[in-house]
Amino acid sequence: MPLLIQNRALDRITSTGELFDRHPHLKENARTFRSQPLVYVDPKCLLYVQQREFAATTPADKSVSVIGSGDATTCHFVVLRHTGSGAVCLAHCDGSCTWSEIPLIVKAVTSLSNVSKEGRLELHLAGGFNDESKTSHKLSLNILAFQKQKEEIHLETCCITEMNDIVVDGNHSPVVYGIGVNVTTGDVFPSSFTHKGPAEELRSARTFTGGQMADIYDSSRGLVKIGPCSWSPNLDIGFWLSQEDDTILKYLSTSPLAEPPHFVQHMKTTIQFLLEHPSSDNLFPGGQPQLYHRSERGDWERAV
Repeated sequence: MPLLIQNRALDRITSTGELFDRHPHLKENARTFRSQPLVYVDPKCLLYVQQREFAATTPADKSVSVIGSGDATTCHFVVLRHTGSGAVCLAHCDGSCTWSEIPLIVKAVTSLSNVSKEGRLELHLAGGFNDESKTSHKLSLNILAFQKQKEEIHLETCCITEMNDIVVDGNHSPVVYGIGVNVTTGDVFPSSFTHKGPAEELRSARTFTGGQMADIYDSSRGLVKIGPCSWSPNLDIGFWLSQEDDTILKYLSTSPLAEPPHFVQHMKTTIQFLLEHPSSDNLFPGGQPQLYHRSERGDWERAV
């Protein structure tokens, strides 16, 4: 079935500009979305999704009230929700393998939804900006491959690329760097996050070393699951720790002038983690994933 906009099938498009010209209400919706005040989410109710990860759950979940993700420049956030069951998925896509990722997102929601239940699949997109290399634009078009899925999917929010762009001191950057979705109500909103765990460094290392899109949450048990994943020892990456910030931004970012202030430190921390763990074997005893559950204090705690 095609991707639907106001109950009409989306015709083939060749640019995001064409999309917004044909459907001006999406422009207005995007302006409204990006103008909302940032919501600072309490870590005690948050499930944070990093780059190249996705997570899905339902309103019955007692451990997670908000799924969120941040630090996106050219990356896009994808939220898919079934209005009948309330099942919702948030993914942080970077363009590494979008065509294979979209079916995973759809399956994550439909597998948690009663197919006979009334309701429909609604899609919310945010992220990207008018970057010089057009990376955001290419990813936007790839993500609209939701129109290739067999399910009817209704595009509701589309705050992407040029509609998520602002010019500051002559430089383009995103307006919205992070979003959250309320698991109970389905509300999607611009967000900022101070806590990005559990296992933030391990998860960043997985992505840095080429890990593919991963489902990080078992909603039936309320468990965050990381790995197992593997990487090869590479002591040469220690080179980056002695480089100037501008050099790291130039070579390790898709958008050097738009990155958040903590980007360089995040890269250095990830590289240091990989140097301290040249092999991932000891991080996953017996080849089993690391599991985390919500403790009584409200943080994510390693499950024994």
